[in-house]
Amino acid sequence: MSHVRNLLDSVQDRSSSCFAHIRQDADGQWSPHPLGEHLRGVATLAESFATVFAAGDWAKLAGLWHDLGKYRPAFQHYIRSASGYDAHIETAPGRVDHSTIGALYAIERMKDVGRILAYLIAGHHAGLPDWQSAEAPASSLAHRLKQTDLLAEALAQAPPADILNVPPPTSSPGGQRNHALWIRLLFSCLVDADFLDTEQFMSREKAGLRGQYPALAELEPRFEAYMTALTARADDTPVNRMRALVLERCRNAAEKAPGLFSLTVPTGGGKTLASLAFALRHARRYGKRRILYVIPYTSIIEQTADVFRGVFGEDAVLEHHSNFDSERETPRSRLACENWDTSLIVTTNVQFFESLFAARPSRTRKLHNILDSVVILDEAQLLPPEFLTPILSTIRELSGHYGVSFVLCTATQPALASQRGFDWRFDGLDDVREIMGDATAVQELHTSLRRVEVSLPADLHAPTSWEALAAELATHPRVLCIVDRRDDACLLHGLLPAGAVHLSGLMCGQHRADVIAVIKERLATGEPLRVISTQLVEAGVDLDFPVVYRALAGLDSIAQAAGRCNREGRCFNLGRVVVFAPPTEPPVGHLRQARDAGRQLLQRRPSDPLAPELFAEYFQSLYWRKGVEGLDRQGIQTLLKNNQRLEFSFRTAAERFQLIPETQAPVIVRYGDSERLLARLARPSDELDRKMLRQLQRYVVNIPRRIHQRLLAEDAIAERRPSVYVQVAPLYDPVIGLRVEQTANYEPDDLIV
Repeated sequence: MSHVRNLLDSVQDRSSSCFAHIRQDADGQWSPHPLGEHLRGVATLAESFATVFAAGDWAKLAGLWHDLGKYRPAFQHYIRSASGYDAHIETAPGRVDHSTIGALYAIERMKDVGRILAYLIAGHHAGLPDWQSAEAPASSLAHRLKQTDLLAEALAQAPPADILNVPPPTSSPGGQRNHALWIRLLFSCLVDADFLDTEQFMSREKAGLRGQYPALAELEPRFEAYMTALTARADDTPVNRMRALVLERCRNAAEKAPGLFSLTVPTGGGKTLASLAFALRHARRYGKRRILYVIPYTSIIEQTADVFRGVFGEDAVLEHHSNFDSERETPRSRLACENWDTSLIVTTNVQFFESLFAARPSRTRKLHNILDSVVILDEAQLLPPEFLTPILSTIRELSGHYGVSFVLCTATQPALASQRGFDWRFDGLDDVREIMGDATAVQELHTSLRRVEVSLPADLHAPTSWEALAAELATHPRVLCIVDRRDDACLLHGLLPAGAVHLSGLMCGQHRADVIAVIKERLATGEPLRVISTQLVEAGVDLDFPVVYRALAGLDSIAQAAGRCNREGRCFNLGRVVVFAPPTEPPVGHLRQARDAGRQLLQRRPSDPLAPELFAEYFQSLYWRKGVEGLDRQGIQTLLKNNQRLEFSFRTAAERFQLIPETQAPVIVRYGDSERLLARLARPSDELDRKMLRQLQRYVVNIPRRIHQRLLAEDAIAERRPSVYVQVAPLYDPVIGLRVEQTANYEPDDLIV
């Protein structure tokens, strides 16, 4: 690195000799990135990002001051002996702290209100900090702001006046009802600008790949052409006529002012394409920047993304989730996943909501691109109840103050309206407009699309044995049976005649996809087919059986199961949905509470157990069982509540806001093409790159950590790379999936899905 030292030493002026990064070009020459240029570039980008929520002046200051610490002689000495890009990161051991100085300067210039910028600047590499932290006090913002000697050291290098002496913002801090969200959005603007400006200097080829997706204005004509062709070849059936009505109402409702919408349509009523029609027209009418389609499960997202690719073309859809097929990933799509700078994004609840509460720069940089958009929440009844309060608070804020129109799309609308009691309150979503019309219109649509009859057991408390159930299922040539537990699915499958099909989370994603493809093929040809599945088929998997059995569960689960029955209305009579009480209890927690709430309603023997008006009552009962505190089980609202001293616990909130609890651990199993990938993994010379990881993700099964540890101790699995565990023993069954039940003692929550 002597070339770098000579380069730096040849510059006389103190501030102009300070660099943010250093790039080695193809010819071996070193090119410096002047620090002042970087600060101004980040400020300009961050200001442009934050203009969408009238916070450009705040973001500009954050950009100008975020790397003031790089004026420290210690950092400039460090950059002489490290590559410029590596020196940019400070979280690894031995790095020089350069983010605290800008935070200190914000406090010096702006006093207490400077804490807003201090959070952003102090966290722009390591992540938004907590104000105070008992677990890691040295990383708290309060502790870091005591290191005042660092500021004088940096200022002694005379940073340019146009960077230091910018007047404080004239606008008041935004987010009056939710300061913490406003700060996270500002943080998103800063870190995305920092990443992009650094990338522009360090990797111009990479930067040139960004922004090449079709604009929303190009997508609507493609959609209309697709729908015209689809309508022309569709049979004139009652179901298709209702789908056309749903589509028409969505198009008409798109003219309404931005805000909160619901789309309540029975399963199989064409919600996916109809909601997209609403979003495209609404975006054009009100100048929205992008459309996000948010789906609860990775197991169903690929089907939706494939539909969208069929409509718009391969180049138009950004699919962002953990199971994405790496064969479809391109350098351009990989970059777009970093910050969602594209027109149409299909993603998961986990990716969307955890990003909104995240603290890490890599996770939060996309947030500013959610603003002024249309967000479709598919299967809205699956919003996790234990995080419902913070989720709804964020939806309200984004809709009310940041230009986001939400569509809550489901066959079974949850009860999300605000409620008050004598000594409690639930702040939900008010002023939600139903796209299908009033309650009468929703009921009429339900009646018109009624394709099944639901049969209930005489005694909802009397269990049916697995043997009796298997004998009954064997009398049906084509039947789907859905249970809650993985081991129940395995046991029941073993009692059926040969040829029955099994589906559960014990199978890796590729295995499930292969089996679902076989199921669809056999359904299309009319072959006999008996399928035993966990509830993973209940949302978004378009199957159509004449008979469906469902273990007693929440009313929403029964309705979703019914959506896999007579979906296209082809049965001569109504399809049959048979509810039975299984011999095992649902796991303690949400599934048991949902079962109890559903059973309580069904005991009244309603003439139509799937009537729309029952779902509001069902969800109210379900949420009541959890209590108001149970709807924010991790106390996220308390950690982020407004306070005059701006003392927030961003990092703790991010750690606690995990939609999928870390009680499970992944194992890469031996199925299909995974053998080839695992052979590469076993060669130390082969780099474990992002593409290989994405390919391996298709062959992962998540199991309880206790069982994971036991299998590791028994050498049934092995750690091939750090935190990458691979099946070694012959545990993977081609029908059932990963079989570990012989010696496992399960906890209740381990047994679902």
